[in-house]
Amino acid sequence: MSDTNIVLIAYVVISVLLFILLGIAILVMIDHKARIPGRYHDDPFHIVGVRREHPVIAFLTTLILGGVILTLLGESAVVIGERLGWFEEAAKPELLARLKEERYSEKMRHFHNAPHVDVINLGKKPACFYCHGDYPHSKTRMIRTLLNMHTQFIGCMTCHTDEKKIPEAGYRFAWLNYSGIPVRGRPFGTDIDPATGYLIPTDDVYSKIVVYARIDGEETLMEATEDKPEVQEFLAVKDQLSDVDREAMKKRLHRRVRRKGRFCDRCHAPEDRSYLPFRKLGFSETRIGDLTNLNITGIVRKYKKFYLPKLFRTGGED
Repeated sequence: MSDTNIVLIAYVVISVLLFILLGIAILVMIDHKARIPGRYHDDPFHIVGVRREHPVIAFLTTLILGGVILTLLGESAVVIGERLGWFEEAAKPELLARLKEERYSEKMRHFHNAPHVDVINLGKKPACFYCHGDYPHSKTRMIRTLLNMHTQFIGCMTCHTDEKKIPEAGYRFAWLNYSGIPVRGRPFGTDIDPATGYLIPTDDVYSKIVVYARIDGEETLMEATEDKPEVQEFLAVKDQLSDVDREAMKKRLHRRVRRKGRFCDRCHAPEDRSYLPFRKLGFSETRIGDLTNLNITGIVRKYKKFYLPKLFRTGGED
């Protein structure tokens, strides 16, 4: 469970407890009204004065607050029980489950949708992000958005490993969840729901396709993770190094890096020629067809400029 979810649950539990305490306080005040000295009041909201009998408002308040308190306690018990694994979550009606799924798919469909919680950026990240950030591609304006979009599900070295230093024949590709956040579903983007036409929702939005290569007879993860000694050394002293020493260490870290990544048509190509083995990585038949037949590859290669039509014209313009 992520830290954000834990904090949210804590806030909800505290709010429920405070509301229950408020309700109990109101009940006690109404019940003890007759015990506080003072003259008699017809107004049932006075907490002092003699009360000859319980007013109807006291019984109604007790009934309403008591029902609310019992309901909140029951809901809290169910939520806590599910989180602790005491019992399985009750199956929701099919209609509600489908509505929730379609609502999630609709949110994911919008490219500019800004979620309340940036789930994708939770957890640990490879060391590359300390220097290059979440959007490392910035020079080529025409395709930088497409390239930055790939960082969500492809490791940096998958595209930027230098085949002149390490031949591609020795590469092995696999999914890796480096975030440290536990998941149960399949990696996001590997299959499509035929009922909706959208990508199947999953809790695994952290796994990325990474590359392993044989170096000195041993299979090695090429991604720059924090558990590698040279990366640990750089992160520990990077703020203390001189400019010359920092550049020297950066060159050592980038010695197997290909500056310009592989072009779109290396992966988005017929399956027998694709750089990535989509089938071995668990992609469905439909997704393999989608990824190996993208028209965007030809557009990026053939066209250098795009022109948008002027849909809204002001007076005096042709």
